[in-house]
Amino acid sequence: MKEAAARIKINKLLETAGWRFFADTKGPANIRLEPSVTLKSHEIDALGENFEKAKKGFIDFLLLNEKGFPFIVLEAKSEDKNPLVGKEQARTYARAHNCRFVILSNGNLHYFWDLERGNPYLITSFPSPESVTGYQKVLPNPASLVAETVGDDYVVLSQRPGYASEAAWKNPDERPQFVQVNSLRFLRPYQLRAVTAVQRAVKDGRDRFLLEMATGTGKTLVAAALIKLFLRTSNAQRVLFLVDRLELEDQAVKAFKRVLSNDFKAVIYKENRDEWNRAEIVVTTVQSLLFNNKFQRLFSPTDFDLVISDEAHRSIGGNARAVFDYFVGYKLGLTATPRDYLKKFDETSATGRDPRELERRLLLDTYRTFGCGDSQPTFRYSLLDGVKDGFLVNPTVVDARSQVTTKLLSDQGFVVEFKDDQTDDNKETYKQREFERRFFSKATNQLFCKTFLENALRDPISNEVGKSIIFAVSQNHASKLTEILNQIADRMYPGKYQSDFAVQVTSQVLFAQQMTINFTNNKLLGSGNFIPDYKTSKARVCVTVGMMTTGYDCTDILNLGLFRPIFSPTDFIQIKGRGTRKHDFREQLFDLSLKEGVKEPLKTTFKLFDFFANCEYFEKKFNYDQVLKLPKPKGTPPETGGTGVVRGRRYEHLGEDILSAIKEVHIGHDGMKIDRMFFNRFEDTIRKDQSIAASVEAGQWDRVIDYVNREVFDKPEDYYTLEKLRKAAGVDRRITLREILEKIFGLIPGFKTRDELLEEEFSKFVADYKPEEADAIPALRNYFKAYLTSDSIRHIIESGELTGLATTPAFSTKDFKAVPTRYRKLIPEYIKDYVSLNQFAL
Repeated sequence: MKEAAARIKINKLLETAGWRFFADTKGPANIRLEPSVTLKSHEIDALGENFEKAKKGFIDFLLLNEKGFPFIVLEAKSEDKNPLVGKEQARTYARAHNCRFVILSNGNLHYFWDLERGNPYLITSFPSPESVTGYQKVLPNPASLVAETVGDDYVVLSQRPGYASEAAWKNPDERPQFVQVNSLRFLRPYQLRAVTAVQRAVKDGRDRFLLEMATGTGKTLVAAALIKLFLRTSNAQRVLFLVDRLELEDQAVKAFKRVLSNDFKAVIYKENRDEWNRAEIVVTTVQSLLFNNKFQRLFSPTDFDLVISDEAHRSIGGNARAVFDYFVGYKLGLTATPRDYLKKFDETSATGRDPRELERRLLLDTYRTFGCGDSQPTFRYSLLDGVKDGFLVNPTVVDARSQVTTKLLSDQGFVVEFKDDQTDDNKETYKQREFERRFFSKATNQLFCKTFLENALRDPISNEVGKSIIFAVSQNHASKLTEILNQIADRMYPGKYQSDFAVQVTSQVLFAQQMTINFTNNKLLGSGNFIPDYKTSKARVCVTVGMMTTGYDCTDILNLGLFRPIFSPTDFIQIKGRGTRKHDFREQLFDLSLKEGVKEPLKTTFKLFDFFANCEYFEKKFNYDQVLKLPKPKGTPPETGGTGVVRGRRYEHLGEDILSAIKEVHIGHDGMKIDRMFFNRFEDTIRKDQSIAASVEAGQWDRVIDYVNREVFDKPEDYYTLEKLRKAAGVDRRITLREILEKIFGLIPGFKTRDELLEEEFSKFVADYKPEEADAIPALRNYFKAYLTSDSIRHIIESGELTGLATTPAFSTKDFKAVPTRYRKLIPEYIKDYVSLNQFAL
């Protein structure tokens, strides 16, 4: 029956991919059975159970193109055979029919083989006729790419201009007044090494590459050089550049136009939906392609021959990987986050809730995705390398802790004693995660701001507080900090700023994105407030939450403030990276005569104010350059047993209650009608909220989820809660809020069942490890699912007490013995590293 099972699976895979056994309204049949087997619709089962014993000889599928000519040979094997055993037979058969492509399958394992390019490639579904037709048009020539000479002038970046006078500054069209400052930037030595590293990888037969380069080292410029390399040598006809935030689209396109516009056209997809296919470089967010499954509906897998993933560990995570893997061809990942981003991080003691552990696994997955199984990228250039070579600067870390934050950070937490309405003594404990969420202290925020302003680096020309970015807990927290900073600045500099010293830059603020651009260009709320001949932003501090992190380029930043605890290593590295770029402040002077008198005009460091021991959390025994012990502020917030108010967010009924009736009703997976109506009302509520829709389109999921939790859940109108929505959805597992939102906005067609997710995860495992024991696939699948879904089986396997399997009917001792020895440890290790158990919880 193994042959019959394989045939049924292969038939289904073919039909799902758009191939036809029989003519229908979509076109003529494009599947032919060889040799010379013709079937009528009622005769499809006449083949019997065995592919290899048909009365007219060996049976293959021959897939035809739109003109009816042989196109692809599909070599079918029974389930107990590795499909690769038919490789040479299929090659001979394909050559005889003048076919370039071969599919090898046993119903469980499938390989797509382009005879012109190299080895069979493991796939998890069959390609469509249209996708292979497009793919056929590309004939890469790796030798030409490897032989291409790349010098430091391969791409040249035009730097921002300087100005010779105030008139030119105000009106750049007055060309006589205009002078170029550092007008051209060539590829730096390490950037050239990155390009040649990719060339070497291609020479070695690789088609996936990962560049690990610190923030500020010019990843986009290197990407531009590689794009030119692939396009110029005809190893690609069109390139897709994926980013994970809307603001990075415009930034990337501008960069590509500055260095590649003479040779190639670059467009943002959403602005050029009708002409993107006439451009060589298409830039878009991953979220835009995910929205309503655009990548599947509007693109062919062969539309792009080179796919570049900016901030790779973010833009290929979760559902985004579907976009990345959908397109065939070369794959390039760019990341600023190194594998060893945690200093002395103990993997063995990490828990599933530890964000460092979660991101460690995500980063490991990133390395594997880009063919770096040894966790060594194709090319690496770290922050330390950049500092050593003189291209970047290191921070001066200011570790500042108050009495309140010290308690919040302690193992015991901040303990508040209070009496309830019954005069009973109670205790409530708060940790750093709850600052500005459940724990509020105006005095602490004032202390943060005062300490920051008194110790911040000053602008070397105007002596103002240097341009700064402060990262707050939430939008409400950002509003509070902005108000406090402006009040203190008004006392420090009377009449100078008129509440323009600090600006809130968050998603709820109108034109927030333009504010970030204006801050970079030194014109946020005005310029040159202290010295008319000096161009610098009147606004000195931007207070944000999630904006101005990834990819934000503002070289004259001198201070960063972490006014919140950070638990994501990637976020920490990205935030720190906002200050590492070098800068010459003389470039902002349009009166050239003033340049000579400037002392220390070069940026040699920046201050990183850390009020929540983030550096200590991420890097044990960090050598702090500056430690400030904050003074005890007036009006100290309540300590243990001190003053304070505890307001519970729950209603507590103290009276008696009795049962009046009891009845049991079993509710199926579809839920009750009222549950479904409840879910529909929630969908309508979410869709009507424009701020949610905009954030979803931009892929700002943290912002969306925070907003829904804060502004939509637990309101008296409908009292939406996540548990109610889970019940209404009627899914056999605990779906996440993100999944619910993705369903509402059409990013996913529906909620996958527990078994569908299990099959997906097992398919990934098979794709990664390519088991040679084809007949063991069913046993591996059984073991994989059992270990993933059963706490008791996991305990038995991990403890080594295998006798316990005798009492587990779902996975017996016999089942375990059927698993090849090397997979008995490999599967548990794989699941621990790459699979989240939470998504399978009931």
